[in-house]
Amino acid sequence: MNIGKVVDFSTLDADTQELIKESAAVREKSYSPYSKFKVGAAIRCADGSISRGCNVENAAFPASVCAETTAIVRAVSDGKKKFTALAVVADEEKATFTTPCGKCRQVISEFSDNMPVYLTKSDMKLVLETRTNELFPLPPFHASDTETS
Repeated sequence: MNIGKVVDFSTLDADTQELIKESAAVREKSYSPYSKFKVGAAIRCADGSISRGCNVENAAFPASVCAETTAIVRAVSDGKKKFTALAVVADEEKATFTTPCGKCRQVISEFSDNMPVYLTKSDMKLVLETRTNELFPLPPFHASDTETS
């Protein structure tokens, strides 16, 4: 199974670097007093605009909201439902790259089945360049699957 490739941040095009920088900046706004695990996400909309989101925790831990979902929900709330790329910045000591959780993968796949996804730590040195369909290879049927025979 292919999960993408690791590239140096400096080799990425300017638009991708901008998206990653936006996710790193919004990560600093994270409300994570319980886990101390800050995550930032930025999604580029089809019109070129960027929607940002950070994780927001709650004492009732399952009620927390992930950064990826926050960015997408914010974009949808602004009337945008077509996306071209997603970047996520998170630091986890035990992992080189933090990938979106299962719930976020489902939310992401609702709006794109093959969008580029860029994952990195806050130092932004190395980036895992992957795609939605590599993170979630067999998504369930959803509303946009309306093909008929």
